[in-house]
Amino acid sequence: MNTGKTLFAQLMDFLPWTTFARYVARYGGDKGVRALTCAEQFRVMAFAQLTYRESLRDIEVCLTAQDAKLYHMGFREPIRRSTLADANESRDWRIHADFAQRLIGQARTLYAGEDLGLELTNTVYALDSTTIDLCLSVFPWALFRTTKAAVKMHTLLDLRGNIPSFIHVSNGKLHDVHVLDLLVPEPGAIYVMDRGYVDFARLHTLHLAGAFFVTRAKSNTNFHRVYSAKTNRSTGVICDQTIALDGFYTKQGYPAQLRRVRFKDPETDKTLIFLTNQMTFPAATICALYKNRWHVELFFKWIKQHLRIKRFFGTSENAVKTQIWIAVSVYVLVAIVKKRLNLDASLYTLLQILSVTLFEKMPLQQAFPGSDSSSESTTINNQLNLFAF
Repeated sequence: MNTGKTLFAQLMDFLPWTTFARYVARYGGDKGVRALTCAEQFRVMAFAQLTYRESLRDIEVCLTAQDAKLYHMGFREPIRRSTLADANESRDWRIHADFAQRLIGQARTLYAGEDLGLELTNTVYALDSTTIDLCLSVFPWALFRTTKAAVKMHTLLDLRGNIPSFIHVSNGKLHDVHVLDLLVPEPGAIYVMDRGYVDFARLHTLHLAGAFFVTRAKSNTNFHRVYSAKTNRSTGVICDQTIALDGFYTKQGYPAQLRRVRFKDPETDKTLIFLTNQMTFPAATICALYKNRWHVELFFKWIKQHLRIKRFFGTSENAVKTQIWIAVSVYVLVAIVKKRLNLDASLYTLLQILSVTLFEKMPLQQAFPGSDSSSESTTINNQLNLFAF
């Protein structure tokens, strides 16, 4: 029974705290800590994400106003902004990064049955990055340009459920293509990415690992046609070719043959050229796969609008990475709750409701309109859409 528990406490109950304790022990997070353990730090920062707090003072004032409920929310004593600032500066951000990856594993299992709109059994990933601008004088470690600082959030998004399966936070100077060196290719998976990731030696590494890729061709790609397949121009596919690279370095980097699909978008009248090592799918499927890459753009737009990753509570690299990883954890946690409670509402709706009801004491399902408060089902609903508004 959830009688007497705040919605915040019920939400935190979905988290695997035993696993979190192992990560804390691994990195010595609570060594010598007398106030505000790593678990309490996570709860405070999650609260800040869920309620759209703007600063450490904002967090302190809001929680102090509900002092009588803090113990039941998992806090042993009142939250002080100086203590929270020290925790964000000194507690290893990898604790929260590893915990987020654990939650991502749970969410991907729950959303494995989501419909891509394509008749494919392969796992499909979209790879891209987003830049978060910072002030160079305040964040001097986040090198980007001569007069500007920034961090980049490189993300590999599983398109079944729009769950990030890999995230790397770097300074703004790291070129996108280098992230391919950090990935562990998954045999049979399809990686969809834009032209910024075209490096034929790295793409050949994906190919040798048994993975597939779909990307845009650069205009200066030097190649010759080996074979042309028949196409149905009514679908927008102008040509479907097997090609071999001719450039001295590109041929060394990718000695195998590639597939080149030229597509004219009937909606925008633009002509797009795709490169892939997937030789058996229909050309229209290759085009549709690249179109689905837009989901990672929507993911970045969504988290920037609805989570706190553009304004930071600390200025050190550790504080920034801690905040980003806890924001990712909150996003994935709400996605897990949505699926486990079989809630027919968008993530946006869930976050908006939670932001004004976290201190209420009622069963979690009753807080959301249209939900069946008596249901205990965790059945996967293939009709849910994380980005539906």
